[in-house]
Amino acid sequence: MMTNPYHIEGPALISFSGGRTSGFMLYQILQAYDGTLPADVYVTFANTGKEMPETLDFVRDCGEHWDVAIHWLELRVHEERPIYRTEEVTYEIASRKGEPFEALIERKKMLPNPMTRLCTSELKINVMKRFMQEKGYKEWVNVIGLRYDEPRRVASQRRINDSGKNKWESLSPLNSDKVSVETVGKFWANNDFDLKLANHNGKTLAGNCDLCFLKGTQTLINIIRERPDLADWWLEQEEKVTRLQIESKGVSGSTDRFRLDRDYIKLVDLAELEAKQTDFFDDDSRSCFCHD
Repeated sequence: MMTNPYHIEGPALISFSGGRTSGFMLYQILQAYDGTLPADVYVTFANTGKEMPETLDFVRDCGEHWDVAIHWLELRVHEERPIYRTEEVTYEIASRKGEPFEALIERKKMLPNPMTRLCTSELKINVMKRFMQEKGYKEWVNVIGLRYDEPRRVASQRRINDSGKNKWESLSPLNSDKVSVETVGKFWANNDFDLKLANHNGKTLAGNCDLCFLKGTQTLINIIRERPDLADWWLEQEEKVTRLQIESKGVSGSTDRFRLDRDYIKLVDLAELEAKQTDFFDDDSRSCFCHD
């Protein structure tokens, strides 16, 4: 008899990113338990403050439609120890202007980048880690929405499991169930509610942090064309950290960027060009913990 991959033994944390894939995974887990999760299985959503409003609405809708408690978590940065803390919030008071992300940047006086992903570690992973530790758990299962058609990400997660460096073991029930992006798409197409962000061949381009530096150049240009106001926050952070580094190091002309190969002012300039002038850019988005 085959084991149901969605029957998760606690203590466990279900990492709900606010995307269609992890939403589908949450539904399947709920079905495995006839709609009611065990007391030691928690659903969490780590909010950076830079998620699209539609993502926050979707997380709220999943909780309400499926009658499941979703713990909304945010980073709080304090002057006294412990410096980094996890605070539980609600849909109504969740940050919507990048406040947790900005507080982290100001504390570190540096920007995250593809090699040093402070945002992933401090705004997502450690926020959820503290949540479980504060519940009294020393070890637990971390359930993430990696599909069968994401073999490289699944393999990477397995290597991390094998290293034993974390207090948790990550499970990917969608991979075990051989769920593809097509399966997820069909589910939401036939559901009575959905994430109100465009689905492009199974990818939600505006999902997770709105203008995340790991998204491909073409994706960011397209998003800025539709929502030019979103670039303001990213521009402000690059300018702010450059100023902070000059003040702390006394080095004039120093600059800091989310990525060395491009900056957000360049992306804004490109977004103002006609589409035919920018469609030659690649769209090699990089993956991170913020899965769909």
